Amino acid sequence: MQVTLSADMVPELLKESVHMKNPGHVKEIIASLHRGRKEKLQVISDFDMTLSRFKCNGRRCPTSYNIIDNSHLVSDACRHQLHELFNTYYPLEKDPKRTIEEKFPLMVEWWTKAHDYLVQQKIPKQQIAQAVKESSAMLRDGYDSFFDGLCSNKIPLFIFSAGIGDVLEEILRQAGVFLPNVTVVSNYMDFDEKGLLMGFKGELIHTFNKNSSVLADMKYFKQQSDRTNILLLGDTLGDLTMADGVPTVDNILKIGFLNDKEEGDTEAYLEAYDIVLEDDDTLDVVNGILHFVNVMN
Repeated sequence: MQVTLSADMVPELLKESVHMKNPGHVKEIIASLHRGRKEKLQVISDFDMTLSRFKCNGRRCPTSYNIIDNSHLVSDACRHQLHELFNTYYPLEKDPKRTIEEKFPLMVEWWTKAHDYLVQQKIPKQQIAQAVKESSAMLRDGYDSFFDGLCSNKIPLFIFSAGIGDVLEEILRQAGVFLPNVTVVSNYMDFDEKGLLMGFKGELIHTFNKNSSVLADMKYFKQQSDRTNILLLGDTLGDLTMADGVPTVDNILKIGFLNDKEEGDTEAYLEAYDIVLEDDDTLDVVNGILHFVNVMN
């Protein structure tokens, strides 16, 4: 049965925060997701500033790295070094005049130096939970409906993060949403026999290499081979490659959270993402689409 999408089907698309370059195309994709129903759907998402909030009451919320940076687990000297790295490399990451190819080695430098500083601190594994608890990190409004709806309908959620997996998992755990349908690929800490940080495991994941090149194997996506409809959520242009490992894609809807806008960002995001959400710290639009696809009651 053909479904024609109208505003009253997904009323959240009428929010002022919603921008679309091609609304007709978006409606076609959402209608296709509806026809495929929940059995065909999988969700692939970034974490920091995508599932977690960017701001609350006008103040910036921490990323999974920031939680460690700002905690009692690192010295003042280390905190200063990490802030210096941010001040040096974040403007380079956001620079619209640089290509992703030019940014790639700069991100490797940033992450590698940050990891080296953190390893020097010999962070105890058992204290990470307390650091998360004491932080101001929070998930976007509507997160409970998002996570619970996906889990209860057995929709797989693949979180692909350039953050710290140990911290990310703890945020989800403390929010009560680290559920069986959730798979996380991220930068995981490696601890020695005393439980102290001695390095990071596996391939380094940064903003611009979130693709199949850093996945140890493609088993996950092969297991989901019948789920050829994808909802992709990100907050940077580097997140657009997160679904590259999916063997067959019939429909993909890309939703981008434009959190920290620089000149030219809006146009670039509208070219790359089907739906751009500007200054929106909720999952309202995502949940509205999932409701229409019959993932939520």
